[in-house]
Amino acid sequence: MKQSPTVLIVDDVPENLRVLQDVIAALDCQIAVANSGERALALLERTRPCLILLDVMMAGIDGFETCRRIRLHPQFKEVPVIFVTALADDISRGFDVGGNDYIAKPIRIEEVRSRVQHQLEKFQLVNELRELTVSLEEKVRERTADLNLVNRNLRKEVNERRYMQDRLKYLAQHDFVTQLYNRDALDEHVSHVISDIQSGMTKHIPFFVLLDVNEFRLINDSCGCIAGDELLHQLAALINEFIDPQRDFCARLSGDKFAIMVSKGGVESVESLFRLFERGIKDFSFVWDERQFRLSVTQVAIPITLDMVSFEQVVMLADEVCYSSKQSGQHSRIIKNAKDLSYEERRGNLNWGLRIIDGLEKDLFEVHFQQVCSLISDEPRKKIEILVRLKDEETGGLIYPNDFIRAAERFGIISKIDRWVINNTMKQLAERESLWERVDQVAINVSALSVRQAGFAEYIVDRLAHYHLDGGKFCFEITETEALNNFSDARKFMGVLHESGCSIALDDFGTGFSSFAYLMDLPFDLIKIDGIFIKDMHVNDIHYGMVDSIVKLAKMLNKPVVAEFVENQEIVQKLKLLGVEWGQGYHFHKPEKL
Repeated sequence: MKQSPTVLIVDDVPENLRVLQDVIAALDCQIAVANSGERALALLERTRPCLILLDVMMAGIDGFETCRRIRLHPQFKEVPVIFVTALADDISRGFDVGGNDYIAKPIRIEEVRSRVQHQLEKFQLVNELRELTVSLEEKVRERTADLNLVNRNLRKEVNERRYMQDRLKYLAQHDFVTQLYNRDALDEHVSHVISDIQSGMTKHIPFFVLLDVNEFRLINDSCGCIAGDELLHQLAALINEFIDPQRDFCARLSGDKFAIMVSKGGVESVESLFRLFERGIKDFSFVWDERQFRLSVTQVAIPITLDMVSFEQVVMLADEVCYSSKQSGQHSRIIKNAKDLSYEERRGNLNWGLRIIDGLEKDLFEVHFQQVCSLISDEPRKKIEILVRLKDEETGGLIYPNDFIRAAERFGIISKIDRWVINNTMKQLAERESLWERVDQVAINVSALSVRQAGFAEYIVDRLAHYHLDGGKFCFEITETEALNNFSDARKFMGVLHESGCSIALDDFGTGFSSFAYLMDLPFDLIKIDGIFIKDMHVNDIHYGMVDSIVKLAKMLNKPVVAEFVENQEIVQKLKLLGVEWGQGYHFHKPEKL
């Protein structure tokens, strides 16, 4: 009798364990539970699970470290691991350490069962294939005496093996929700197309089409993931009605995006496809729980040209075109000519993203600093703010943040820059003891994305411990707008850093819409007034009044104030009259390399 597969559930919250047990109990499987990563590792040999449901945030070793250790074990390195997480930022990291899938919290019963069943089926097929391979080799050796019988059995088992190989190949190349090709298959296909373009093997200009479902998030969030999956399934069927299988390659690119590679026919084929799809979407409606939804889709197409060298580059460029089209209210756009000026502009944005990635990999970023000076006395303490610069690989010149920060935020890589700056600043200060002893406070800016990123505050604490530095000398600056828009995340971030002795500054103060009640509840230590109000306050009465109001608010909160963009002595005098304690700007010190 075939033994039911075992599913190991790992979570340090008993209620979560109970809920997941109840959900999976409906499946034909045995269930084992562990309340920590250490316990899960200890249970591996005894339970020999076929699937592991692994929570990310746990006491002791977290889910990522647990998964990494599981993958080091020869007997369990192939066992599928599904991460259970409430944070979208954990997903990519989970895949990096060897995860096979993820389930978003709060969990949805049908989604959990569907993903668990899918991974169990895939794992079972792989094991059956491995067992059949071993069995096949053994039988060939044993039955060489009776060739007729061996050949008959071989044909049967080879057919079974081919079936399972075909099934595995299908699972590896197709999205299980839509049954379309998945991102990996699209990557392989587009890479072949790019190779043909580069080698001159094709006479046609292929087009990459991106379809973005505008209402998907509304339906998915309001009606649930099951409704979202059903919508994607129906849209995939609709798309299949209009594409030409002999010419087009259709795939699900990501959550609410589909991609079609049109290999022949050029602009005319894309225009025809867009017209068909526009009519299809116009007549299409999605019905869920007796509620009817009308949909709209942003569709864009770009030509594959000699300038493109990778699948990632094509996707990033198409995504940039789609983004700008949405911003301008345009839901259908075909880039017919690669030399179009708008194409060049978007390619520039794309190149910034690639230059940032190259800068991180090749260590082209530099740490600079600017002094913060006392305005109320000959303050002996030395404060500095850390600034980042990117070195131009061709000219050797320095590129300022204003040129690349927007691209870093647009492509979601700003946190990598933050981590680089924090690590390299602390490394230099640890290696240069005389500098560390002369500096009383080091201010470092932290982006909004990093404040919201799970584990980022813990990363800072880890770096402090790694380099044996006193957290009391560090001040981390977050913008006022970010602190109030994401109050709970900001408060948690500040709390973790305060435990290590670090102080917190509200940066760009005055550009947001501050609530006094919220400010009183935030554990920050000083206020940094946005330079837009400082640089002309000596000639602009409105800005002078704004600075005066902020300083009075700071006094009520008993928080010191730092003024940015102090560029002349007149501004210094005005700030002193208002009682501002600290000033920073070219009047005192021009930034230099740390």
